Amino acid sequence: MEENGGPGSVIEHGFPHLAVVRASITALFRRMSADGIRARATSFSPADAAFDAAEDLHLGAQRVASAMVRALRLPDARMVVAFRPMEEAAVVELDAGPEYFIEVNDRFRTHRRDLAAALAHEVTHVLLHRLELAFPDPAENEILTDTAAAYLGVGWLLLDAYREDVLTHQKFGYLTPEEFGYVLAKRAALLGEDPSPWFTSPQAYEAYVRGSALAARDHRRAPLAAAGTAARRRYAKARRTGATPAGGSAYCFERAATGAGAGLRVEFSCPVCGQRLRVPVRGRLRARCGLCRTVLECDT
Repeated sequence: MEENGGPGSVIEHGFPHLAVVRASITALFRRMSADGIRARATSFSPADAAFDAAEDLHLGAQRVASAMVRALRLPDARMVVAFRPMEEAAVVELDAGPEYFIEVNDRFRTHRRDLAAALAHEVTHVLLHRLELAFPDPAENEILTDTAAAYLGVGWLLLDAYREDVLTHQKFGYLTPEEFGYVLAKRAALLGEDPSPWFTSPQAYEAYVRGSALAARDHRRAPLAAAGTAARRRYAKARRTGATPAGGSAYCFERAATGAGAGLRVEFSCPVCGQRLRVPVRGRLRARCGLCRTVLECDT
């Protein structure tokens, strides 16, 4: 897992990986199903992540790793954690199992506060390996892993490890802090879970707020009924012409041929899972996403 650290390091912000993050959420629903996602409705406990200075290093690391395996509902997976000097925060050997070897940077011998965050990314790698879920591009695959960690309940630790002030510049993982916040807010909206009380880093909380704002806007896009006035006007104008608005609009129109489904239809992304939906243009209606099973109030 990548780590940014040191007073001179540059931490990327914003949402540069948003398209891959959204594709990752869709891929999780397709591979795990809505029931599989909801089966992981309880996030990793802050109590399980806590690591007392008096606790034996190796026993404590095994305890945290085992708790993470349970949180991700990984059956018959045993994590063996070792420490060594290395550039990365942590790495994992992916093979047939059931034992998986995680090597963690030696600095976590003394900086135990973030050990659970380092393990979260690697244990999620094991889950995705067992699910045979991966993107062809290795860089996008790391984005998928961070997204899965956050969406499945252990990745809030990765955001909480983010600290950026006069004395400290630290970030784990491949998502920006705001992107972690975005994914965590998506999970919170789906499962009714608020992770904000768990953050010990003020900067992590601020990133969560910024990510939450973008996640909330996903639910206010036309043709969703919650769209604002300006969005509704743009949508109405596009609907009259049947054209897709410029600027990368989240929806597009098509006119079906003859038959029972004839007429204008609008295609847009589900704000929960990102699956593309296609519904007839006929005013107020409810659309049910077949992937995440969310019922959406629409004004087409």
